[in-house]
Amino acid sequence: MIWEIGIPFALSGAILFFVLNLGGLHTWIERKQSAIMQDRIGANRASILGVRLFGLFHPLADAIKMFVKEDFIPPQADKLLHTLAPFLSVFFSLVAFAAIPYGDRLVIGGRVIELQAANLNVALLYIFAMLSLGVYGVILAGFSSHNNYALLGGIRAAAQMVSYEITLGIAIIGTVMIYGTLDLQQMVRAQGGLLFGFLPAWGVFLQPVGFLVFTAAALAETKRVPFDLPEGESEIIGYFVEYSGMKFGMFFMTDFIETIMVAALATTLFFGGWQVPYLTPDGFQFPWGAFVPVAAIPYALLTVASFTVKVLAFCWLFMVIRWTLPRFRYDQLMRLGWRILFPISVANVLITGAVLAWR
Repeated sequence: MIWEIGIPFALSGAILFFVLNLGGLHTWIERKQSAIMQDRIGANRASILGVRLFGLFHPLADAIKMFVKEDFIPPQADKLLHTLAPFLSVFFSLVAFAAIPYGDRLVIGGRVIELQAANLNVALLYIFAMLSLGVYGVILAGFSSHNNYALLGGIRAAAQMVSYEITLGIAIIGTVMIYGTLDLQQMVRAQGGLLFGFLPAWGVFLQPVGFLVFTAAALAETKRVPFDLPEGESEIIGYFVEYSGMKFGMFFMTDFIETIMVAALATTLFFGGWQVPYLTPDGFQFPWGAFVPVAAIPYALLTVASFTVKVLAFCWLFMVIRWTLPRFRYDQLMRLGWRILFPISVANVLITGAVLAWR
């Protein structure tokens, strides 16, 4: 009984530990990556006993600064909603990770452990439900601040998130139709096959258009450049303009957590998740007939490492996009979502259905 209860808690703790630390590390990675792209040095001033360690202490310095800064609430703001809003944003972005499979099952002492905190047969619906609820934190932050600029930022954020959630959901329908399940663990296992005898049956090869639409819509959902209209960093009219201290830090952290979630979803749906090409539970089975046996624990570690590397690669890609493209105008943002991406995603579903029916 203790085993049955303890394992999900342990897996949840491991996921939260990884996501929260990666989210904090994201701030350093973004500073350094943007510096490299702009021929600068980047963050390198924070030090401990004279040791700078390439600026890795900057995320720690930022966290300390946010915790000790004054928690300011506007005099006429709704104090309850003003305090609740950042908690809602970060909470729903974190609990969505419970349904992400980050490795294949592990067998220890005859017990099967699925490397997934919550093994749900509707995991995809659960994730989208949690991400959809995150819009409440954004709109409440703008509404409760008693600031017209914050309210404008909250309204823009809600409109953008709701608009692109629709496209985001339709973009993955083709993948669901092909693999025939909403269970992400089963979907990843289905991507373990081969196309034409040598090509991994990953979603990106079966749904290339769906992947491109999903990536564009998901970047807009994270509210980061070039889709950072709700925050408007250069105009300072974002929905959290009246937040300070760690409450602002929670909104800031939510953006990075959502970026990691988008990377994890793209990996799971389109790049085989934890799958390693030609790796089976027994070992590597190459198309030319060679076989290399792999023990159970190394196999599980390889699947976790594969998932981690793919997620980090997507995080790097999203940062490259973030520091390359200029910001859209709001009318361009909505036109892209409703007049370009939405029709393409619907057409992709219709074509996928026609091909499946024909076959």
